[in-house]
Amino acid sequence: MLNVMREQTNPVPQRSNSLPYDVVALVLQGGGALGAYQAGVYEGLHEAGIRPNWLAGISIGALNAAIIAGSPEGERVARLREFWETICAFSIEWPAGEGLANALPFAFDISSVRNAMAAARALIQGQPGFFKPRFPSPLWSPFSGDAATSFYDTAPLHRTLEKLVDFDRLNSGDVRVSVGAVNVRTGNLTYFDTAERRLGPKHFMASGALPPGFPAVEIEGEHYWDGGVVSNTPLSRVLSGEPCDTLTFQIDLWSAKGRVPHDMMEVSSRQKDIQYSSRTRAVTDQVLRMQKMRQALQRTIAKLPDAARHDPEIRAIAEMARHRCYNIVHLIYQTKIHEGHSRDYEFGLSAMRAHWQSGLDDIRRTLADPRRLDPPAPELGIVTHDVHRRD
Repeated sequence: MLNVMREQTNPVPQRSNSLPYDVVALVLQGGGALGAYQAGVYEGLHEAGIRPNWLAGISIGALNAAIIAGSPEGERVARLREFWETICAFSIEWPAGEGLANALPFAFDISSVRNAMAAARALIQGQPGFFKPRFPSPLWSPFSGDAATSFYDTAPLHRTLEKLVDFDRLNSGDVRVSVGAVNVRTGNLTYFDTAERRLGPKHFMASGALPPGFPAVEIEGEHYWDGGVVSNTPLSRVLSGEPCDTLTFQIDLWSAKGRVPHDMMEVSSRQKDIQYSSRTRAVTDQVLRMQKMRQALQRTIAKLPDAARHDPEIRAIAEMARHRCYNIVHLIYQTKIHEGHSRDYEFGLSAMRAHWQSGLDDIRRTLADPRRLDPPAPELGIVTHDVHRRD
């Protein structure tokens, strides 16, 4: 039976789907076990009546996107919960609970120990429905191919995706899906997109094939690794598409901002934050430059004689320069004090439920102010709401 998560906070009132945007996008970063935060965010969007029509994901974000797009609308949250309950089935439970921590004569964080043991179990035993360790180790394998180039076998994930995702529905065109992966031979980031091809389990597995843990996935004669090796946030895919009014919910799992490390464990944790965090400012700066160029073209075209403005080429330029607006609602998972460098593979049920609840809380708090979904002023053209930040 699926676990039922309860929340005391009242959900925000439902908002109709008549948002003033052509595209409502959900951009999902990679981050392993932290991806349950994205599932919580989606639950909050769903209960508010917001239905994204473009899902873009990398790694675990791609897997969440597959579950959402490949499920009937009324079953999406339940399917997400089933997926996360499945891959986090190995839990570390302490019979004495918090009482054990209080009874010890030294400072003891039960959550830290529980999460560390969940991470250790994932490394040693794998995770059901997701990956299992190879035997013998690839370091001693006499074979070539997957057995010699990865520590884990991801065949269980293939079966999980086939069970939980309706790929006919995913490819129906109702929701656009884009997932990023890296071509191992060329080193180039590639997007598998339902607007261009039919997607199956392998495309999503390729997006999450992080080396050296997971094997490269072969698709049409090429081999692919996790898209996060090159870029962990597919925001540019959404904003560089055909220009149109776009509302984007960008859900990140790593924060570019953080304190200077105090020990080697914090060094490892901070390195991951920086390596996998998004470069949102660089992307939005580029979009802002494009907005200014469109405005300059509009002013120039307005000065032309009527006859010139009816020229087919000028009309085509005018269409390209038509005003578009971009609203980016940016949420970033806030690392808890008891989480360390292994937080992206701490697949325990307790950690998963906490991540999920954090996402649900954050999006409810965000949507409590409906003005955050309003289009930006025409003179701006683009606005970013970093509503998650506490500073």
